[in-house]
Amino acid sequence: MRYISTRDNTIHYSASQAITQGLAKDGGLLTPFYIPKLPGKALDDIKEMAYQQRAVYIMKQFLEEFSVKELTDYANAAYGPDKFDSPAVAPVRTVDGNTHCLELWHGPTCAFKDMALQMLPHLLSASLVKTEEEKTACILVATSGDTGKGALEGFKNVPRTKILVFYPKDGVSEVQELQMVTQEGGNVGVSAVVGNFDDAQTGVKKLFSDKAVCQELERRGYFFSSANSINWGRVLPQIVYYISAYCDLLRDEKIAPGQAVNVCVPTGNFGNILAAYYAREMGLPIDQLICASNSNNVLTGFLREGVYDKNRTFYNTMSPSMDILISSNLERLLFAFTQDTGEVKGYMTQLSETGRYQVSGKVRDRLQARFKGYFCDDTETQRVIRAMFDRHGYLIDTHTAVAFSALDQYRSETGDETPAIVASTASPFKFCASVLEALGETSAAGGLDALDQLSARTGQPAPAPLAGLRDKKVRFTQVVEKDHMVDAVLSLLG
Repeated sequence: MRYISTRDNTIHYSASQAITQGLAKDGGLLTPFYIPKLPGKALDDIKEMAYQQRAVYIMKQFLEEFSVKELTDYANAAYGPDKFDSPAVAPVRTVDGNTHCLELWHGPTCAFKDMALQMLPHLLSASLVKTEEEKTACILVATSGDTGKGALEGFKNVPRTKILVFYPKDGVSEVQELQMVTQEGGNVGVSAVVGNFDDAQTGVKKLFSDKAVCQELERRGYFFSSANSINWGRVLPQIVYYISAYCDLLRDEKIAPGQAVNVCVPTGNFGNILAAYYAREMGLPIDQLICASNSNNVLTGFLREGVYDKNRTFYNTMSPSMDILISSNLERLLFAFTQDTGEVKGYMTQLSETGRYQVSGKVRDRLQARFKGYFCDDTETQRVIRAMFDRHGYLIDTHTAVAFSALDQYRSETGDETPAIVASTASPFKFCASVLEALGETSAAGGLDALDQLSARTGQPAPAPLAGLRDKKVRFTQVVEKDHMVDAVLSLLG
């Protein structure tokens, strides 16, 4: 399996080179030359397997230079009982007869990013050896809330790596911020950025392409890599859990072999729903991909009209991990639909220069055939949280609520009652204040006391990794302007 840039297909990379490099030198995203198909009886073969075994089976299709033993060791380390509080790793909970919730938050940071960021450090460490890279990887991460902690925890004290996370000041939940600024590890750094997530993400991309900064890193014995979903090593493990969810439903006889399902995903950067698209391309029987957005509904407009326009009001919402106007992974989908690096590069140039682009009629038609886009505001988000708890006794977070709203809108509009898998991306205890308000509490306790308040209100215990934050000391207080992010990088490297 070879990998190419979405903006230049003349240079081929191995999987280990793609994972080590993170982002192509031309600014494009490294992506597989083709998407392999699952063997005919694959789903039947793996439906009785444990999650770790399924991960090896699926990832091996893309990682030919990694042995089955290597991948088995990585999967057992990444998804073991010391990391995940459920033996299923990513359990599927049936909400009603044809609605199933894929819980992706049972890992060490209580968010779906753990599903990839517990695997990526193993893939990257091995890739450094396979590519005979002698320098240390300086991993830059921009986060809208959950990626940061997931990456910090995954790369904590991993040899030959240093990791620096940038998050938008005042743009994440209180619990999310505490998770990051109390992070342990000798190779980690955290800095707030004055601005929003898009400012942080754009700043990271600029650092990757700044030749002077890269030369300075090389002089110090480092090179840039990424743990954001621009790195293929982040997207690949996410494909696994959609296939795994389908296998669980097959195993439990909740769907018939070959029966189609719809998948609904709350997403801002488009990586999570892109993984579902790739699973479909591999042969998973997915019909519609339902893209759920909050008030920052740039993706909804794009999927409906074929026009991507980030020139709009930015909203700080109660689902902050989706407060994004520049959806980086959409570039990979554009390449999948066009197979034309020149066309993709043109769209990305327009986005950089004008903040918008309009795809061709052919691309728009493909988008609308496969994807449906819906959004909701904070009021609707809270209504859904309350309704799910009152009707089903099921407590969900603010991002998952956006997804359930989108699914309801889709079903009301189309009458399509195809079984649906809803991606649940975070523990509700990461967003206590908003969830408590949705449940009718007029005043939420401050700080970590809100964990106890939500637990008392619902009868559900707070996850151990969040409750354990009380014993952590704040280590990082740095705040930088978006044009001075390089200062934080050089400070980390010493």
